[in-house]
Amino acid sequence: AQIDSGWHLYSASSAAGIPATFQVSPGTLVRVLQTAPKRAFDSTLNAEAESYEGEEAFLLDVALPVNAPAGPATLSVNVRYQTCNDTSCVPGKWTGTAGVIIDSAAAAPATAIPAGYSEAHAPPSSSAAVPPPASQGWGAFLLVAFGLGLACIFTPCVFPMIPITMSYFLNQQSGEKRDGVMQAVVFCLGIVVLFSGLGLLATLLLGPVGVKQLGSSPWVNGFITLLFIAFSLSLLGAFEITIPSSILTRLNQSSGKGGFAGTLLMGLTFSLSSFACVGPFVGTLLAESVTQGRARPTLGMLAFAAGLALPFFFLALFPSYLKRLPRSGGWLARVKMVMGFVILAASLEYLAKLDQVMQWGFLTRGRFLAAWIVLFAMASLYLLGFLRLEGVKHDENMGLGRLLTGMLFLIFAVSLWPGMAGDKLGWIDAFVPMGAAESSARSDGLVWMKDQYRESLDRARRENKLVFIDFTGYACTNCHWMRANLLALPEIAAVLKNFVLVELYTDGTDAASQANSKLQLEKFNTVAEPYYVILDPNENLVAKFEGLTHDPAQFLAFLNQAQSPPVAAAAAAGDYPQVTRLEGGPLSTRSLSGKVVVVNFWATYCIPCIGEFPFFNKLYHQFSSQGVAFIGVSMDDDAATKVPTFLKKHPIDYTVAIGSDAIMQQYKLDALPVTLIYNKAGKPVKRFDGAITEPELLAAIQQAEPRP
Repeated sequence: AQIDSGWHLYSASSAAGIPATFQVSPGTLVRVLQTAPKRAFDSTLNAEAESYEGEEAFLLDVALPVNAPAGPATLSVNVRYQTCNDTSCVPGKWTGTAGVIIDSAAAAPATAIPAGYSEAHAPPSSSAAVPPPASQGWGAFLLVAFGLGLACIFTPCVFPMIPITMSYFLNQQSGEKRDGVMQAVVFCLGIVVLFSGLGLLATLLLGPVGVKQLGSSPWVNGFITLLFIAFSLSLLGAFEITIPSSILTRLNQSSGKGGFAGTLLMGLTFSLSSFACVGPFVGTLLAESVTQGRARPTLGMLAFAAGLALPFFFLALFPSYLKRLPRSGGWLARVKMVMGFVILAASLEYLAKLDQVMQWGFLTRGRFLAAWIVLFAMASLYLLGFLRLEGVKHDENMGLGRLLTGMLFLIFAVSLWPGMAGDKLGWIDAFVPMGAAESSARSDGLVWMKDQYRESLDRARRENKLVFIDFTGYACTNCHWMRANLLALPEIAAVLKNFVLVELYTDGTDAASQANSKLQLEKFNTVAEPYYVILDPNENLVAKFEGLTHDPAQFLAFLNQAQSPPVAAAAAAGDYPQVTRLEGGPLSTRSLSGKVVVVNFWATYCIPCIGEFPFFNKLYHQFSSQGVAFIGVSMDDDAATKVPTFLKKHPIDYTVAIGSDAIMQQYKLDALPVTLIYNKAGKPVKRFDGAITEPELLAAIQQAEPRP
C-alpha cells in the first residue's frame, strides 16, 4: 500500500475506522501478517486507532484447496480498507491477482513469521466509520470539566460540608506551614483519586462505544437519556442518590485517626458524601466524553476533580477565609431544583436523536419545543415563587438575583414559542429535531425533498435545474449546525433557490437511510457527514463540498462553481460539457449564463475540423458582443502537449478546452467534428454530426435567439 502524504491507512487489527480486510479465492486465508502499526488517538475518528503512513506491505498466509489441479493458477485478492486525513475519511476497495504454480509433490512450506511482522488479529466487529461531529478541542473540553468542578462547590450537598471539612483541618494543624500544605495536598488527592477512578471505570466499561463511534446509536442515546432523567428526578426530589451510610461511617471513623492516611480518607469521605449532588455533573461529563475516545473520560474527570478540590486546597491553607463565605440556606435548595429542570430539558435532546434515528416520529419539533417551553417556564415560576417546591417559602422576600434569574428563564421559554409555528430559532435549531414537514420548507421559501434522489433528478430535468444534495444525519451535530447557521443565511439561501434541493439521510435504521448510504459510498466513495454535492439531471458531478465550514464565502464559492449569479437560466450550467482548460483546471461555465453557446468538438488530426476554423472565428467576432459564446473542445490524446503547437499553425480565436474519454462517451462522439448549439436557457437545441457550412452555423445561432 502506497499512502499519500497527510493520509493514513488503518491496520488489519485497528478497532477504529475500517480495518484492512482481505479475501482470497480460490483457497482459505489462514492469517494476515503486518508490521507494528502506529497506535495513537485518531483526531478524525476521536478514538484510538492503529494506522500506517507512507507505505505498508501486508503478507497473506493462504491454504490452497486440497483438490486444486496441478499447474499454473491465479489467486484473486480482494481488499477493503479506509484512509483518513485530518478532516475526512475515504473507504476503498482494491482487487489484484497473484500467479502461482501448484505442484502436488512439493513439500509444505515453512510457516515462520518473517522478522518485523506479527499476526494481525481482527477486531470483534468493524463498520464504516463516519467522521464524528465536531467536538471541543482538548483545551476547551478540559476547561469545561474544570469549570463544572468549581460549580459543584455551590450545590446543596457540597457547600454545607465546607465548615465541617475545614474544622477537620483546624484540628490537624501542627503549627508548621509546610505540614498544612501537605495536609491540603493529600486531602485534595483523595478527591482526585475517587473521581479519576470514576473516569477510568467509565473508560473501561463504555470505551468500546466511543471506539466504534456510535454517536447515532439508539443504545448510546437511550443510555444518556435515562442517565439524565434519573439525575434530574433525583434533584427534583423524587428520590435521593446516596452512598450507603455504613461505608461513609467507616471511612469517617478511619479518617479521625489523623495523619496523612486519615486526611486522604477524609477526602474520599467528602467525595462520596457529596456524590448525590455532584452525580449530575459527573454523569453529564462522562456521557458527553465517553463517545469522544478512551482518554477523554479519565482526563476529564481529572480536570473536574481538580476544579472541585482547588477551593478546598486554599481554604485548608487559610482557614480564616472560611468566615467570608456566604452561609448555606434556601438558595442552595433553589440551585438544586433549577438544575433538575435544566438537566431534564437536556435529556430531551438525546431522546430526540433516538426518536429520529429510529423513525418513531413521536418527539416532533412541536412537541420538543413545547416540552422545553414548559420546563424552562416551570423553572422561572419556581424562582418567582408561583410554584411551591423545596427552597421557596411563602413569606420569604424575593432577592434581586432570584428575580432576574427567574425573568431570564421566562424570557428564554417565551422566545421558543415562534419555533412551534415553524420560525427559525438561530443556533437553538441545532438541538431541535426537524421532521419531514419542517424539513420540506425550512429556510425562507426553500423547499427540500427528503430521501427522494430519483425524484429530484426528474424534477431537475423538468425545471432545467441542477440538483443540490445534502447527505446528512439525524444525529449529526455538524449537519444540524450547518443547517441552522449557514444554509439559512440570506446570501446562501438566495443561491440555493436556483437548485432542486434534496436531503438524503444516511444514519437512520430505515431502508431509505441504507439506500442513501450505499449511494453515497458507491457514487462518491465517501461516507462523510455532512457532504454536499451538485449534480446535473444526468447525474454528472458538477461540484462537491465535504464537512463543516464557518466561512460563508467558502461555501458560496462552492455553489458558484456551478451556479452563476441569480439569472433566470443560471441553473443550466450543468448541461454544458464539463471540460478542462488548455492550461489546466476545470473550465468554469459561470460566464455562459444567459448566452447562446456554440460547442465544437474537434481534433488535430481531423481535416474537416480544420476547415471549419476560419468561419467559426469569423462568427465569433461577429456575435461575441451580442451574447454568443464559442468553445472549441479538443478530443486528442495528450492534447495538452499537441494543441499549443497546433494552434500556432491553425489559430482559434475563441476559448479552447480539452475533452476526455468520459466526454466522448457522454456525447457519443463516434466521429468528428460534432457541434452543439445551446440557447440562452442553457438547453441544447441543435446538434451537427460532421462538417457544417457557415450558413448552417449562422442559421442555428440566429434560431437560438442571440441578443440584438
